[in-house]
Amino acid sequence: MSLEDLYQELILDHSKRPHGKGLLGADPSTRSGTDSHVAESHQRNPICGDEITLRARVASSEGDPDGERITEVSWEGSGCSISQASASMLTELVVGHTRAEAGDLIDGFREALRSRGAMELDEDVYGDAAALTGVSRYVARVKCAMLGWVALEDALRKA
Repeated sequence: MSLEDLYQELILDHSKRPHGKGLLGADPSTRSGTDSHVAESHQRNPICGDEITLRARVASSEGDPDGERITEVSWEGSGCSISQASASMLTELVVGHTRAEAGDLIDGFREALRSRGAMELDEDVYGDAAALTGVSRYVARVKCAMLGWVALEDALRKA
């Protein structure tokens, strides 16, 4: 089995058994010492009809010098296996990261997917999402893979 076959299998596995699917409550439920903000973003790919609604919760804790961290990410959506798997992989990846770290991950992901195969995602940084590197060779599929990432970017701006 080739590496590309393994990546394809990983994408199919995430689309069949997605992580983070099912929108969590929007109640910010503030705990002692924690200030939390929830924001939602709905994104649609007009070319193929893929849709994702993503909800992110960021919270700041007293004594955390890095600022607000992403504490929860959930989503609902429909579409191709690439868009669904990408949202699942994203959910796994960003929880626990600061807004700035998530922004860097989104920027790096976008750059790799726009590279038309010239740049690979680092598996140590992107985890399962590195399996989406091959999508960059198929321009029509890049928007599918980016859908959840654009939704997170928008939700973090709103939170």
